[in-house]
Amino acid sequence: MIGFWNRHEVYVGTSLDQYQRVCDTLEKSRIKYKTRVVNRNNANVMGSGRARTGTAGQRLDLAYTYYIYVHQQDKEKVSSITTI
Repeated sequence: MIGFWNRHEVYVGTSLDQYQRVCDTLEKSRIKYKTRVVNRNNANVMGSGRARTGTAGQRLDLAYTYYIYVHQQDKEKVSSITTI
């Protein structure tokens, strides 16, 4: 199980293509991983303020931040994969 106490972050970024490439590489290598996607344009009152200002003029390709985590034990395997 990959929990917050035993995970290692292998990718954080805003590129969907790179995110998918890393996920595909981990799957081909049979390394278990967890992902998290954060929408930076949420309408939460405590969020970014989109409810007050809207998204006009913002780059939509930067609206999401993608995170990929692996188990601490697998970080050596991931570092040996040169495409990540």
